[in-house]
This record gives sequence, structure tokens and C-alpha cells, in this order.
Amino acid sequence: MTYVEGFLLPVPAANREDFVAHAKRLAPVFGKHGVTRVLEAWGDDVPDGKVNDLKQAVALEEGETVVLSWFEYPDKAARDDANARMRSDPDMAMLAGPPPFDGKRMIIGGFETILEEGSSEGAGYVDGFVVPVPADKKEAYRAMAAKAAPIFREYGALRIVENWGDDTQDGKLTDFHRATIKKPDEKVVYSWVEWPDKATRDAGWAKIMQDERMKPPADMPMDGKRMMWGGFAPLIDETFG
Repeated sequence: MTYVEGFLLPVPAANREDFVAHAKRLAPVFGKHGVTRVLEAWGDDVPDGKVNDLKQAVALEEGETVVLSWFEYPDKAARDDANARMRSDPDMAMLAGPPPFDGKRMIIGGFETILEEGSSEGAGYVDGFVVPVPADKKEAYRAMAAKAAPIFREYGALRIVENWGDDTQDGKLTDFHRATIKKPDEKVVYSWVEWPDKATRDAGWAKIMQDERMKPPADMPMDGKRMMWGGFAPLIDETFG
């Protein structure tokens, strides 16, 4: 089953091109170690939230933009093996150089894919979501997502992926736990919807919000008030293997 390493990070807007160059240098190294896809996407439509949001998640500062990124692996074993080998790969240090962002505020976590529908071919825009879900509501959440996925695709979405928190550790400054105000009995879900472009995404969401089939169930398997989301424009999208 697909395994995802998910990231959120703050990048100064002035460093956008340096960030792209940094990501392009490193992507082939990740591919060499078993990553099947690397995506780096620039915050384009990231709203403020009432309780929490993706900006607060990375302690965004003035002049910075939220970047959503992820690595896809065939399974968790491949992720663990890749991380072990990358730590000792001299190419990582040689090609990386000083990062064009504050790595202390980067959020990272490992996630087990619980739903994957469609293909990323032709994707040009991404909606990213992070939400806390009670651990005992895993199947109820997956079922809700499975019901919604065909509706998203009906309105133009290319691929829907839902990932269940498996290795989300505490960080020194920021982490998925603090970002979602996670409770002890909850897990973090990291998910995304891929679209051909922003125009299709905007039109699709307008129709989704009016569709009676998308009415939330009476017993929601998550706290929607703590869901964080945003729209992102891909900068790097590389596949390997």
C-alpha cells in the first residue's frame, strides 16, 4: 500500500526561485532511494481559519508562503529504508546546501494511504487538507471519503488521496499534533485532491458545495472546525521508478 511522507514548510516569497532550484537538485536523489513521486506546491489560496490554519501550522511570518509537499513510496518499508540510506548519502549534503527556508519550522510526518482514486496525470493544481480524526473513527472516515471521491471526480478532480497518520512525531517548534490541536485519542489525516488547473478546481468546488450528496452526515467522524486546507500550485512534480 502506498506510503506518504507529508510536509508543510514556510518559504520566503523572495526565495521562491531558490527553493525551486533546491528542490530540483534533490529530487533525483530522493528518486534514487525509492521515492516514486516528489511534489512541491506553492501556497496560492490558503485562507485564515477560525481555530487553526496552515499558516499558523508553520508559524508563518510576514513575507513567507506555505509550501505543501509530499513523497510517495510503494510502502512503509521502502520509506524507512530510504530514510536510513539518505542519511549517509554524500549527495544529500553536497546538493542540498543551506535550505532557502527555516527548517526548524518544517513539519513532517509519515502516513499510510487509506484511499486512493484516480490518476495524477495532467495535474496542475492541488487542494491540501490536514485534519484530526478519532482513532476509533478510522473506518467511518474512510467510508465518508470513499463516498465523496467519485463526486469530486465527477466535477473535474483527477485524483483523491487520503492518508492516515502513522509516524507523526512531536517537533521542537511545530508539528502536526500542535497544528491540528490533536487530542490523545486522535490521529492526523493528511490528504489532497489533484485538479487539472485552478479554474477547474474553482468551478468544481462551486458545484460540490451545491450537491445534495455532499451534505455532511449527522455523526461526522472528525472535528471539521480543526480542519486546515488550502490551494497550491505545483512547482516540482517528478515521478521515478
